[in-house]
Amino acid sequence: MQFWSKQSPAQIHQRVFEALRNNVDYKERSPLGLPASHLDEKVFTPQAAMLREAPFLATLVQNPNHIGCHTLGDSESFFAGTQEIERELIALCAVDILNGAEAGQFDGYVASGGTEANIQAMWIYRNYFMREHGAAATEIAILCSADAHYSMHKAANLLGVHGFAVATSPEDRCITASAIRETVAEAQASGAKYFIVVCNMMTTMFGSVDHPEPYMEVLEETGQPYQLHVDGAYGGFFFPFSKIEHTLDFSNPKVTSITLDAHKMVQAPYGTGIFLIRKGWMKYAYTEEAQYVQGLDATLSGSRSGANAISVWMILMTYGPHGWFEKIHILNYRTEWLCQQLRGRAIRFYRHPGSNIVTIHKSGIPGETAEQFGLVPDSHSQPEWYKVVVMDHVTIDALSELVEAL
Repeated sequence: MQFWSKQSPAQIHQRVFEALRNNVDYKERSPLGLPASHLDEKVFTPQAAMLREAPFLATLVQNPNHIGCHTLGDSESFFAGTQEIERELIALCAVDILNGAEAGQFDGYVASGGTEANIQAMWIYRNYFMREHGAAATEIAILCSADAHYSMHKAANLLGVHGFAVATSPEDRCITASAIRETVAEAQASGAKYFIVVCNMMTTMFGSVDHPEPYMEVLEETGQPYQLHVDGAYGGFFFPFSKIEHTLDFSNPKVTSITLDAHKMVQAPYGTGIFLIRKGWMKYAYTEEAQYVQGLDATLSGSRSGANAISVWMILMTYGPHGWFEKIHILNYRTEWLCQQLRGRAIRFYRHPGSNIVTIHKSGIPGETAEQFGLVPDSHSQPEWYKVVVMDHVTIDALSELVEAL
């Protein structure tokens, strides 16, 4: 681990407050050109005694604006202290969690969520194909599995490109080369010549995992230019620690970008999606008109809270890599316990072995029982499946009550 270590509360406290001291302090200095300040004191009364022991809350009150992508170099100097912690967080995720070989070879930022991070990737690749290949937007297609997150369809709509979903097997949720070949042929018939491929590191509903190799095989045999993005919004902080062999991280040279989402498994505040991409690609999202922003802006969100980046860094440093692995191991144990109970009762379900999501077929659970226990359906109008997500609050005791009801 190059960037990830377990730190004590005192070390975390010292680091965050040191960063805040390197940010602008509106009480000591009044920058006349910034359209921002600390939170309104008439509403958010600062209680100094409490904030002294609460690094995240203190950051929230000081309200640093992390506009831009700080791994690119020049950024708004007023918030240099907390920007440095965000840079460390990006390096930790890219290098230590997602097997990036070299530090300094990745860019990224803390986005509003996985949806924004996914759209950021597809925005970059659309612009790349248009600028470098002379492609029209209508010649570009997003290619993903039928189980992929709805943000892929949102991106296609926003960016004016095609979206195509590859059918998945109802039993193992896998995609095959033949299914991809069929979908690519359909896309080509609609005029698609360039492909943005999205592979899932745990889908939202099933926790299923895509292998990129079938996509690569089909597109390379047909000679279609493509770029590969991994949606790890659900699994990025879980699946890499399940010790399942895979090629969905930066050790795969074909993977150019990855989305993570800390407000799921990391239990960070909402607004903590993470976008990661190899060096040299963010330039396709530069907004040259943002001349008043130091370092310009290459992010979809623009202005964003620096407190969100601090919260994720604090959580990961509190656990450290070994503590995090232990946490995931415990959740995997609980998930497997539930699966054993379902098998013993011949109840149909799906679970990828590296996932903490168990999806139960409607044939094995009455709708009223699913509602009673707060299980989420794949469709609120016509549910076929209901999912259980095993997190810290989902204990064996809580799961045993569900099993008893079944």
